[in-house]
Order: sequence, then structure tokens, then C-alpha cells
Amino acid sequence: MSSTSLTLNLGEGSVSFSFSPQAARELKAAIDELMTSLKAVTAKPTPGGGKVTPQPPLEYRYTGEVFLEVFCNPNIWPTPFAAKVLLTVRNVNLRVTTEAELTRVIEDINQYLEQVG
Repeated sequence: MSSTSLTLNLGEGSVSFSFSPQAARELKAAIDELMTSLKAVTAKPTPGGGKVTPQPPLEYRYTGEVFLEVFCNPNIWPTPFAAKVLLTVRNVNLRVTTEAELTRVIEDINQYLEQVG
């Protein structure tokens, strides 16, 4: 299975690592589900309609040349555009854990998928 580098742009810099197109498609599908959850949380309930049902968090894990974990709790963000994800990228010698804007991660994944076809 061939891998190309995925670059995720962060608030201060970026991180690049080997990532397969199949894994990118799986991450995109998981983020699409997260966006649905975020939209469900931000939808205003009808007056007297009761509480909004809590949505499950995104907990994506990928193991290849590096370990990638993406986590987001959709219940704490006011809109999908304000949402951030917690990213962890690690291998035996290095570990980077940081927050990244969800919209930026989506753009980076889409750009990667366009490059690899």
C-alpha cells in the first residue's frame, strides 16, 4: 500500500507524516460523521422540546509509520466552525499533541485526497 505525506496545518506550524489514501478516506468519513453530530448539537431545539441528545465524540486512530489519534467532543462547541480537535502524532522517537481547528484539518485532508487522486 503506497503512502504519501499528509500535512496538517496547526495554529503554530504544521506536522507532516506518511499516510495512506485509504486511511485519509476513513478519517474523512469519521470527520463527516463528526460534522453531522456538531450540526445536531447546534440545532436549536423547539421551545419546550427538551434537551438535545448528547452526541458521541470522534475518536479516530490510525497506526502506520506513525500513530495518529484525532479526538473531538461535539457537545462542547457552539458551531462546527468553532470546533477544534485534539491531535496526537507519535512514533518511537517523537510525540506531538496539540489542538487544531476542525475546518483546517478538513481542508488539509481534502487537499491530500485531491493530490493522491
